Amino acid sequence: MRPLVVSLRPQEWVKNLLVFAGLLFSGKLDEGGQVLDATLAFAAFCAISSAGYLLNDLRDREHDRRHPDKRRRPIASGALSVATATAAGVVLVAGSIALGLAVEPEIAGLTVLYGVITTAYSLVLKRLVIVDVMTIGSLFILRVIAGAVAVEAQASEFLLVCTGFLALFLGFTKRRQEAMLEEAAPAGGPAVTRPVLEHYSLPFLDQMIAMVTASAVISYVLYTVNSPIAGSRMLATAPSVLYGIFRYLYLIYDRGDTRSTAAIIARDPGVIFAGVSFVATAFFVLYVFDEVGP
Repeated sequence: MRPLVVSLRPQEWVKNLLVFAGLLFSGKLDEGGQVLDATLAFAAFCAISSAGYLLNDLRDREHDRRHPDKRRRPIASGALSVATATAAGVVLVAGSIALGLAVEPEIAGLTVLYGVITTAYSLVLKRLVIVDVMTIGSLFILRVIAGAVAVEAQASEFLLVCTGFLALFLGFTKRRQEAMLEEAAPAGGPAVTRPVLEHYSLPFLDQMIAMVTASAVISYVLYTVNSPIAGSRMLATAPSVLYGIFRYLYLIYDRGDTRSTAAIIARDPGVIFAGVSFVATAFFVLYVFDEVGP
C-alpha cells in the first residue's frame, strides 16, 4: 500500500483547498449542509487529481528512470506495478465522479473536465511552452468554480481573475526552480527536469514572474475594495496575501528553494502564517464584523 499512497501524492492535495474558497467568500461557512457539500467536492478533486498523477507517472516511467530523483518514484522503480497503478486510477476516477454526483451533477461534470484537461496535459500540453503553465492555471480556476457550484454561490469574476494570476505565478516560479536545477546539472549528465525547459530561459521566466506577480496583487486589491459580500472591508486581508507572495519570492530567489509548490505551502512557516492569517482575517470580516461592528 505504501508505494500506492506515495504515487497518489497526498501532499499535493493542499492545492485542492481552493475548493473551499467559494464556501468562505460566500458567507456560508456556518451552514452545515454547505460545508458537507464543499468537503465532498474537495474529496472528489483529490481523487481525480491523484488519478492524474498516476497517469502521468505511468506515461513518463521510462523518462523518470533516467532522472536522478524521479527514478525513485514507485512506478519508475518498479515498487508499484503498472497493472495496480492502472486499476487504482480507474477506481479513483469512478470515485471522483460518484462523489461529485453526491453533491450535484455539475460537480461530477467539472471533475470529468478536470480529468480531461490533466490527461491532455500529461499527453501533450506539458511539452508546449507557455501553454503548459496556462493549463495549470485553468485547473486552479476549475477548483474555485467547483467550490462555488457546490455551495450554490456565484464565483465573482475578480475572484477567478485573482486565482488565475496566482496560478500563473506559482507555475512560472516552478519553471524557474526547474530551470535553475537544469542549469546547475553537470554537462553531459542526465536530464534533471522536463523537456519543455529547453524553451524557457531565466530572463524570460523572470519577466513573466514579474508581470504575473504585479497582476495578481493588483487584481486581488481591486477585488477586496469591491467584495460582493463585505465590500471594502475585505481590504484587511490584503497584507496577508502580499506577505505570502513576497515570502514565496524570497524563498525562490534569495534562498534558492527547490521544494515543490505543495511542500513550500505546507511546510514553510512564513507561508503558513500568511495562509492562516488570511483565513482568520477573512473569517472575521465576513462572519464576525457585522456582529460586533457598528
